[in-house]
Amino acid sequence: MKIDSGTTAWMLAATALVLLMTPGLAFFYGGMTRAKSVLNMMMMSFVAIITVTIAWVLYGHSLAFSDNPSSFLNNIVGGLKDVGLQSLVDTATKDDGTGMPSLVFSAFQLTFAIITVALISGAIADRAKFGAWVVFSVVWATIVYFPVAHWVWGTGWLNALGIEDFAGGTVVHINAGAAGLALALVLGKRKGWRKEPMRPHNLTLVLLGAGLLWFGWFGFNAGSELAVDGTAGLAFMNTQVATAVAAGAWLVVEKMRDGHATSLGVASGAVAGLVAITPACGFVDPWAAVVIGLIAGVVCAYAVGAKYRLGFDDSLDVVGVHLVGGVIGAVSLGFLAAHPFLPQQHKGLFYGEGFTQLGLQVLGPVAIGGFSFVVAYVAGKIIDKTMGFRISEEDEVTGVDITTHAETGYDLGTVHASGVASPNGPAVVTKKVDA
Repeated sequence: MKIDSGTTAWMLAATALVLLMTPGLAFFYGGMTRAKSVLNMMMMSFVAIITVTIAWVLYGHSLAFSDNPSSFLNNIVGGLKDVGLQSLVDTATKDDGTGMPSLVFSAFQLTFAIITVALISGAIADRAKFGAWVVFSVVWATIVYFPVAHWVWGTGWLNALGIEDFAGGTVVHINAGAAGLALALVLGKRKGWRKEPMRPHNLTLVLLGAGLLWFGWFGFNAGSELAVDGTAGLAFMNTQVATAVAAGAWLVVEKMRDGHATSLGVASGAVAGLVAITPACGFVDPWAAVVIGLIAGVVCAYAVGAKYRLGFDDSLDVVGVHLVGGVIGAVSLGFLAAHPFLPQQHKGLFYGEGFTQLGLQVLGPVAIGGFSFVVAYVAGKIIDKTMGFRISEEDEVTGVDITTHAETGYDLGTVHASGVASPNGPAVVTKKVDA
């Protein structure tokens, strides 16, 4: 099939947008941590780009999108022949009518795998060994992400049943949120949790990260149509609408509950809206995007506080935003799905489909969330018992940046007082400031 230059150009741009989301996540998460662990937090996102890319090239694509994913083991024994991306080199375009080169599709899906792994890291900020995280990122991507992507977007069992997930509510957000909860339980609470203030150290970075995530998410959602058409436009608009509504709803909740609308709130609300609309963006009308954004903004604003009542230390609210927001978006399709451009598309309960689709939209989050939680918990425990997953108490108090990376995020130094005569007036004296 002849390559469609328009679709290919758009998908290359969308791929770059999604990749940009991982550095954006690094800023978002980095600003939310304490100053002594900002670099480590950002490094956990950046190293996911390295580890997942290598795994994807060797076998990840085959596991996720091959009709016979188990065959990759035989190929590895045979010397990596035809493993991973090699077969795509000889395939100019996908056979689905999009006119997109197969390698471009693979690159697009790779960026999804990268950010899914990176999302998990927010649950264990301030206290994880960097080497253990590197190992976990490969193990979890291999055992959980690649198979789950096959279940939903490949030829797996959930796809065969008819589950709807336009851009990753189950594959990305529920998957990562459940794994984050598991690791938070494995590593335990940070020293001083609920006794010492652990506020975000740099809200400027948080807002910058949220802005980059919002920007990149248009590639994430609209790009998932794999075409330049009306559905891509619908996904684009629904992404904007739901995100804005969710951010506003979170601010209203904060104002009513706490008396203040905060910058952290608007950033968190925007991300909650982005998460919730992800599985639904190409399947619902814009008015439904308003409803989804409103529900996500309100529910996630309250859900982030659940960790204090339930007693688990999810450092950066991965569970409250990504797991809960992903469930809201996935289940919403059981009620609101009504594709205006594809009449044959599965419809929700409100459009006459009955309870069948709703049941599938509940089954997906339960199956994927449960699978991800169990595997992440077991893998985390094994890593913890063998090489250790948590840094020492002394290193945690000192700060993981300096003890693990021999760096600090801010080298403020000491400004000494000086009394230098100004040519235009008396001497200007500045006081000593100790950083």
